[in-house]
Amino acid sequence: MPHWNSDIGGFFAGHYNKSWNDGSGSKNPMFQELYVRWLQFGAFTPMMRSHGTDVPREIYNFGVKGEPVYDAIEKMIKLRYSLLPYIYSTSWDVTNNQSTFMRALVMDFVDDKKVWDINDQYMFGKSLLVAPIVHAQYTPEKEVKVSEEEGWNRDSAKKVGNNALTNFAETKTTKLYLPAGTVWYDFWTNQKQVGGQEITKETSLDVIPLFVKAGSIIPMGPDVQYATEKSWDQLQLRVYTGADGFFTLYEDEFDNYNYEKGAYIEIPMKWHDSGRKLTIGDTKGSYPGMLKNRTFKVVLQDGKQKIVHYNGKKVTVSF
Repeated sequence: MPHWNSDIGGFFAGHYNKSWNDGSGSKNPMFQELYVRWLQFGAFTPMMRSHGTDVPREIYNFGVKGEPVYDAIEKMIKLRYSLLPYIYSTSWDVTNNQSTFMRALVMDFVDDKKVWDINDQYMFGKSLLVAPIVHAQYTPEKEVKVSEEEGWNRDSAKKVGNNALTNFAETKTTKLYLPAGTVWYDFWTNQKQVGGQEITKETSLDVIPLFVKAGSIIPMGPDVQYATEKSWDQLQLRVYTGADGFFTLYEDEFDNYNYEKGAYIEIPMKWHDSGRKLTIGDTKGSYPGMLKNRTFKVVLQDGKQKIVHYNGKKVTVSF
């Protein structure tokens, strides 16, 4: 899908409150698990949007730093912001090249018949394989069916409660399939996996299965509180070896439509796997206030890293 999102946590969530509109749902373990898993899925959709009624969604309603639920939410929000250079560049690919954000596995791995009917995994952009956890692992999962009228009539809405103690610190597992024809790397651990097999991934409340395709170049941005707080003058380029790859970093003024008039830049990047070389090409285009000089920190999945000083002209770094 090109551009799509959902109301993280569900728009009507009053079922999880003890009484109508008391806001207690954020303390209900059933909603906490649902919200965290939904937020993790939402981080890998074109627009990450926590939106709804009845239950407050601000992070401080879910506890404090150091507690599993709070930490899981914070971790995913931070990751989303760090991935903005990748996401923004992918958005340009969608806009300019008729690409798509959320890609059914069959789109990229058509020769692997095992992916043809997989409906709970997808590619986010062309590098990240996402396998959201869609069933409860810590709380009793219940399906509550309500009519359209009940969705609005809070007085008659059924309540969902969970009085049992919930240990969100426990480690769980989930199974997923890695498409054939490429090597994959666990985003969290950098562990290498061969495609064409089902694996069991260890998970926790703050971890979902997330894998990177070999040959990927993923630009990571700074730790920020809002999108444009810091410039992209010191991006980290994560390179995942095992195949040739390319990526185009896109930038513009971020807050207007001047890109439609040509006010933007593209920085092409290519990884040559056999030669162990990353080439960052000449900057194409311009816009007012663009960075003239910047530093890239190139990091391979095996930990090797190098600093590259870039002034808009082609440069190659070898490993």
